[in-house]
Amino acid sequence: MERGLPLEGSGMRGMESKLNVTRIIDEMENLINSSSRIPMTGKVLIDDQLLLDYLDRIRTSLPEELRQAKWLTKERQRVIQEAEDECQRMIDETKSYVSKLANESEVYRLAQTQSEEIIADAKREADELKMNACQYADDVLQQMEQLLNRAATTVREGRNELREESNSEQEREY
Repeated sequence: MERGLPLEGSGMRGMESKLNVTRIIDEMENLINSSSRIPMTGKVLIDDQLLLDYLDRIRTSLPEELRQAKWLTKERQRVIQEAEDECQRMIDETKSYVSKLANESEVYRLAQTQSEEIIADAKREADELKMNACQYADDVLQQMEQLLNRAATTVREGRNELREESNSEQEREY
C-alpha cells in the first residue's frame, strides 16, 4: 500500500482528522495481532508503508486532539475562574451585608441612646420650666397679694376716715 492513500475503512483525508488517536492505535494493535510472525523470534512482519500511514494519521489527528485538549483545559480554567470570581463576589457581598447590618445595628443602638438622652434632657428641661413657671406665678401672686393688701389697707383706712368724718359731722349736728 502506498503512503498517503486512504486506508481501508478510514474514508477520505478530511475524515481522517476526525478519527481520534485511540482508534488509530487500536487499528495498529489489530494490524500487529493479525500480521505474520517470524518463528522463534517473537517478531512480526509489518508493511512499513502501512505503519508509516498510521503514524501520519496520528500526526494529523494529534494537532486536532491537542487543540481540543487545550481548548478543554482553557474552558475548564475559565469555568473554574468564573466560579472562583462568583464565590469571591458572593463572599464580598456577604461581608458587605454583614457589615451593613452591624453598622445599622450600631447606628440603631447609638440612635436609641441619643433618643433616651434627648428624652431625659427634655424631661429635665420641662421639670425646670415647670418649677420656674410655678416660682414666677408664686412671685406674681405674692406681688398681687402685697398690692391687694396695700389696696385693702388703703380702702380700710379710707373707710375708717370716712367713718370718722361721718361720725364727727354727726356729732356736730347734735
